Amino acid sequence: MDSTNFNSIFAEYKKVVGQFKLPGVDVGALLESRRKDIEAIVEANTTALAGVQSLAQKQSEILRTTLTELQSHVSRVTQSGAQPAANTGEVVQQALHKALVDMQELADTAYRAQSDSFAVVTKRVAEHVEELKTLLQPKK
Repeated sequence: MDSTNFNSIFAEYKKVVGQFKLPGVDVGALLESRRKDIEAIVEANTTALAGVQSLAQKQSEILRTTLTELQSHVSRVTQSGAQPAANTGEVVQQALHKALVDMQELADTAYRAQSDSFAVVTKRVAEHVEELKTLLQPKK
């Protein structure tokens, strides 16, 4: 949703809610709090999407590298005329090691994406608690 559309919808919402006069309730502050909630959700979703894109990019990179290495290995074996089973153990060991390293990188990427999104939501929850404390304090 673009910001212009969001702002016009929110302005209309504010106008409708503002028609109801509730004693002791700061409707403007309440609406501002909801606006910040929505912005935090949008930011968390944007961060999560960036994480998913990063993960997909990393997976593509791993696939591309693996296929290139496989092609290179097959090429070496066919050119040298060596028996394919001669160094299979070493190739399998290298492949397993690389797979474990790649899995760790993917897990790290996913963790960063999730923790970044969670940080946005956590920050907004803390702000929301402070806003509620302020709203619930008796006016002097």
